[in-house]
Amino acid sequence: MSRNISRSRNRAFVIAGLGVALMVALLLSPLASSDPDGLNRVSEDLNFTDREVENPPAQQLPFANVFDGYALKGVPAGVATPLAGLVGTLVAFGLAWGFGKLVVRGSGSSDRD
Repeated sequence: MSRNISRSRNRAFVIAGLGVALMVALLLSPLASSDPDGLNRVSEDLNFTDREVENPPAQQLPFANVFDGYALKGVPAGVATPLAGLVGTLVAFGLAWGFGKLVVRGSGSSDRD
C-alpha cells in the first residue's frame, strides 16, 4: 500500500511542477526582454553578424515554420509568445518524461510491478 501512496505523491508532484511551469510560461513570457539574446548580443558586440548562414539547418526542420523567434506564426501578437511558451514547455516536459520512462525501463530493476 505504501507503494501506491508513494506513486500518487510522485504523480501529484509532477503534475504540480508541470502546472507551475505552464503558469510561468503563460504569465511571465510576455514580460521577457526584447533585447537580443546572448548569442545575438555577442555576435553584435564582436561584429560577426555578417557571417550568419543564409539558410541554417535548423530552418529546414519540419516544425521550423511554426515559430517566428519566440512566438508562434499566424497567431495574434498578444498571445503568440505565451502560446509558444506553453507549447515549448509541453514539448520539453514530454521529451523529459519520455526519456525518463526509457531510462527507468532500461535500468532492468526487477522489483517494479
